Amino acid sequence: MDKMLADKSANSNYMAPLLNGGGAKNSVKTGAKAVTKSPAASTRREPSKKRMLRTPIEHIDIKKYNVVPLVDAMAKTAFQARNLGRAAKIYDQMIKDKDCSIILCLAGSLFSAGLKQVVVDLIRCNMVDAIVSTGAIIVDQDFFEGMGFKHYQGQIMVDDDMLRRNFIDRIYDTYIDEDELRACDAATGEIADQLDPRPYSSREFIREMGKYLKKKGKNKSSVVLAAYEKNVPVFCPAFSDCSAGFGLVHHQWNNPRRHMSIDSAKDFLELTKIKLKTKHSGLLMIGGGVPKNFAQDTVVAADYLGFDVAMHKYAVQITVADERDGALSGSTLKEANSWGKVDSGAEQMVYAEATLALPLVAGYAYHKKNWKKRKARGFAALLD
Repeated sequence: MDKMLADKSANSNYMAPLLNGGGAKNSVKTGAKAVTKSPAASTRREPSKKRMLRTPIEHIDIKKYNVVPLVDAMAKTAFQARNLGRAAKIYDQMIKDKDCSIILCLAGSLFSAGLKQVVVDLIRCNMVDAIVSTGAIIVDQDFFEGMGFKHYQGQIMVDDDMLRRNFIDRIYDTYIDEDELRACDAATGEIADQLDPRPYSSREFIREMGKYLKKKGKNKSSVVLAAYEKNVPVFCPAFSDCSAGFGLVHHQWNNPRRHMSIDSAKDFLELTKIKLKTKHSGLLMIGGGVPKNFAQDTVVAADYLGFDVAMHKYAVQITVADERDGALSGSTLKEANSWGKVDSGAEQMVYAEATLALPLVAGYAYHKKNWKKRKARGFAALLD
């Protein structure tokens, strides 16, 4: 990795921002700006960066824990426990339905919080057929760890200015080494530089990231890598809103006349083709935002193209968002039925935080073992 970054520094100044925060003397990075250290900050006693980044986040392995009895018991209680029990059973129904293709939607800081291995296992066990995600999950969190970097346990009661001086980024109680994140930015720029100058769907670019990890990755437990190997397409409709965006900006800035670009309309077209290819579809949505609406809208897109397609037959959403503000993330699946997106009968909202709920829902379906009879769809090969 050091050699690759050093080569980039020599050839295209990729590492200038990484090594010195944009060239300002005695400064630290904060976005695109440089902040000069004060004398007090320089002499203040504080823990070393190495000490603060010493306890990695460990990813949950659903294969180790049979939660079926627990989830079955929760389904007989009340409130969100009962909702979660029903959601787990609906997800298992999706897996058992041989005519159903499953789209996994991801939003929020999921992989940095220890849920990456859950999704890796879902891919490798043919429990999902396509993924729609935010860019941060796929690039800043998964691809980042695929390069050999880690997320670390931190704390919320901390001096954030002290973290900034040490080039440490914070996600609630999780720490990330900003220097390592800049290396991730640089890697996406390197991938872009090697592609023909044309528009790409985010899926096509993420597939190239999978190839990169296959050759140069240091951690084989990666969603990007597993999806590449299993021909599971991964879409990030707002792809530039993450570390990849910095790499792509660098690529286009240095290649103003001949550069690749991301075509979000092509993303929508490709995901709609997947919807058209399958008789029934099911959505497992973790969080809300763009991935939730993007996947739901394939029904409307197909209808607009003149095809008579069924609404999403199954739908589960795990969220902490509230429906009362009218925002997308908290809008109920019952409400989605009024738009012609989600059928009624096999839909369930679970109002719970993802690190608590997803291992139970996914673990339940895994240990029910119906995935062993399920065939891979290989939709990425269909789209290439």
